[in-house]
Amino acid sequence: MNVFISADIEGTCGIADWAETERSTPRDYTPFQKQMTREVRAACDGAAAGGAGQIFVKDAHDSARNIDPAALPECARMMRGWTGDPLSMMSGLDCGDYGAVLFTGYHAWASSGGNPLSHTMNLRNEFVTLNGIRMSEFMMNAYTAGYYGVPVVFLSGDKALCDFAEEFIPGIVTVPVNEGRGGAVVSMHPDAAVKAIKEGAKKGVKNAKNCLVTLPDFFEMTVRFKEHTTAYSKSFYPGASLEDEKNVCFASDDWFEMLRFSHFVLSD
Repeated sequence: MNVFISADIEGTCGIADWAETERSTPRDYTPFQKQMTREVRAACDGAAAGGAGQIFVKDAHDSARNIDPAALPECARMMRGWTGDPLSMMSGLDCGDYGAVLFTGYHAWASSGGNPLSHTMNLRNEFVTLNGIRMSEFMMNAYTAGYYGVPVVFLSGDKALCDFAEEFIPGIVTVPVNEGRGGAVVSMHPDAAVKAIKEGAKKGVKNAKNCLVTLPDFFEMTVRFKEHTTAYSKSFYPGASLEDEKNVCFASDDWFEMLRFSHFVLSD
């Protein structure tokens, strides 16, 4: 089985401030860039122990140049940087035969109290809803995995997102490394997180047949922007509508069309 890993940073063990996510503030960023790499390595090692062959890693945070490639196992290939295609954080999933998807370092949805860094794709929106549910990047990317028929077997990140994921995909294995409390996080020890991620990824890959994602028959997405001027600009996507000056809405029965809309409206 080949596996696909999408890695973010705001759900990395111990992370609590935006400066810890940004290359422009290396003193704060470097320790968590290293922990992000360690957690991805742990997911690779666990997946390999669970029977994975080739592993494809998508660096999916900000510049997409965060993970140290030399720290990953030789069975891993990695995509750094952004292609600019609608799959975004899942770019490359459509170009291979994968039997499982794993997520590391993921975070809660915009306006969630589960992570002081909660957001959905960018900081210009207050929240995004999909079929009436506050949408996280995990939810969006899990549906993309489902669109390509690939099971979503593992997630590490904050507790709020892990709790949601266990309801969304009952067979998924989660490792909640952080728990948000207002502007703070309570986290496990970074070494303990690495060990738990390795074991969780191994278990998840072995359980892949129970982790298929079922897509709804129809999708309705609403993006609530912080500024009405941004909403006005984004409302010109074909088929989108502007409601109450800050909400941009779009609907389709095709998930890829929803990804096109998200690419136009939510990409930086």
